[in-house]
Amino acid sequence: MTKVVVDAAFREKIDGLREPVELCDQSGRTLGYFHPMVENSTPGDSKVRSPFMDEEIERRRQQRTGGPLGEILEDLDRS
Repeated sequence: MTKVVVDAAFREKIDGLREPVELCDQSGRTLGYFHPMVENSTPGDSKVRSPFMDEEIERRRQQRTGGPLGEILEDLDRS
């Protein structure tokens, strides 16, 4: 990833942001998006939510399907 160092004036503009913002030039053309690092945040702070309930996730974690890796690799070698 390329790193861009911002000057103090730009830093003041973005200081205190807690949500993603769209960065535009003077004509309104989108340059990109900025996702600020939020101090003391936890994964639960995110607005992105799984469509699955915690119980469903746990049930799927417990569900074991498939075969041993050795058998899978043997089948792939035969193909």
